[in-house]
Amino acid sequence: MKASVLESPLGPLLAFTDERGRLCRLDLPRGRTAERMLTDAGDPARDDRAAAHVARAMERYFGGHRGPFDLDFTPEGTPFQVLVWRMLSKVPYGETWSYGQLARRARRTGASRAVGGAVGANPIAIVIPCHRIIGSDGTLTGFGGGLDAKRFLLGLEGALPETTGSLF
Repeated sequence: MKASVLESPLGPLLAFTDERGRLCRLDLPRGRTAERMLTDAGDPARDDRAAAHVARAMERYFGGHRGPFDLDFTPEGTPFQVLVWRMLSKVPYGETWSYGQLARRARRTGASRAVGGAVGANPIAIVIPCHRIIGSDGTLTGFGGGLDAKRFLLGLEGALPETTGSLF
C-alpha cells in the first residue's frame, strides 16, 4: 500500500492506494500537518504519484462537481460495515439522511446505533459520503474529520441543514 498526500481546502488529505491503484483509505487532517498524518499512520511508503487519479477526483469535487466519484475503491471492514458503506454511497450529492433513514435503507430497522458505528468506521471519507449523515433532528453529529469539516462539506454541496447555523 502506498500513501499520497493530496491538497484540499480542508488541509492535507492522506490517500492510501493498493497495488492496483484502488483507494483503500482517505484520512482527513483534523488540524494535522501532512508530516504528522504520515507519522500517525506509521510512516508508510510515500508515493504522491500513486494517487494522482484520486487527487484529480478530489480537485473536481472541491471545484463543485456534483456527480459521483469515478474511482475504484475497496474499503476493508466487516460484512455489516461494507453493507452500510455501500448504502452511504447511495446518499445523493446535496442531500442528507439521518442514521435512522440509513438503517432502514440498509434493511436494519432499529439498528441505528450499529449503523452509526459503521458510519464512524468509514475508512474512505468524502468518497463514501459519511458527512451526509445527520441526526434525526437535523443536527450535525460526529464526523471523523471534525464537525467544522462536516459543515464545510455539506455547505459545499448545498446540503447544510438550517438548524446548524452559518458556515462560520
